Amino acid sequence: MPLNNMKKKFLILITFIYCLSCASPTVVNVIGPNDNKLNCKELSDEIAKANQYADEAKEAKKMDKPHNISAVLFFLPGYGVTMKNIDEALIAAKERAQHLNKIKERKKC
Repeated sequence: MPLNNMKKKFLILITFIYCLSCASPTVVNVIGPNDNKLNCKELSDEIAKANQYADEAKEAKKMDKPHNISAVLFFLPGYGVTMKNIDEALIAAKERAQHLNKIKERKKC
């Protein structure tokens, strides 16, 4: 009986570590449905948000983060998936900021 209990606890621990090993930064849509309707202040706010998402993705990519260490130690393919997700988030955030900046230029903000 104690061995069964120990197995359950070990399984819960492994599951918890597995969940920690995945980073999921926000992947934003590059073009929003109402982007052209935003005023200059709203465009600036959206650009700031996009830059914040890019910063979060850069931060998640650092090797000293717990999810990266866990991924390398316990689930190496998860590390590859995490890095791909982080790269997608970073690219999308940068493209969104560029898209919004073009709208700002057209509106002469």
